[in-house]
Amino acid sequence: MAYDPQNIFAKILRGEIPCIKLYEDEHTLSFMDIMPQADGHALVIPKEGAETLLELSDDSAAACIKTAKKVAAAVKKAMDAPGIVIFQLNGAAAGQTVPHYHVHVLPSSLGAMGKGHASKMEDQAKLQAIAEKIRAAF
Repeated sequence: MAYDPQNIFAKILRGEIPCIKLYEDEHTLSFMDIMPQADGHALVIPKEGAETLLELSDDSAAACIKTAKKVAAAVKKAMDAPGIVIFQLNGAAAGQTVPHYHVHVLPSSLGAMGKGHASKMEDQAKLQAIAEKIRAAF
C-alpha cells in the first residue's frame, strides 16, 4: 500500500495540525496521544513517511527506538510509573488507526490501562499539564 501523505501524523510533521510536543530531534518527533489509554500516553513517530515497520528504513527504525527509550524514561519518571508499556501496531488489521509508523509509550501495565486503543479524546488542558511534567523529566 502506498504511503498517504495526508494522514494526521504527516500533517503534524508539516505543522498543519498542532500537537503537544514532548521531544524532537532530526529524525523523530514525540507528542501526547490525544486519545490516551493512560495518563502520560505518548507517541513517537519518524519524520520519514512510512505506514508500517515493514516500509520504514532501518535508520528511521533505529532512531524511533532510541527516542522511544528516551521518552519512556521521561514518562516513567514524570508519572512515577511502576512500569512502562511500549507497543507498535502494523496495519489496520492489527489495530493501527493512523497509517504512519508510530510507537506508543504508556506509564502503566496492560491490565491497568482500562481504556481501549484510541477510544476517547482527552481534555487538551489535562494533556498539556501532563506534557509539562514529562518535558521537565528529560
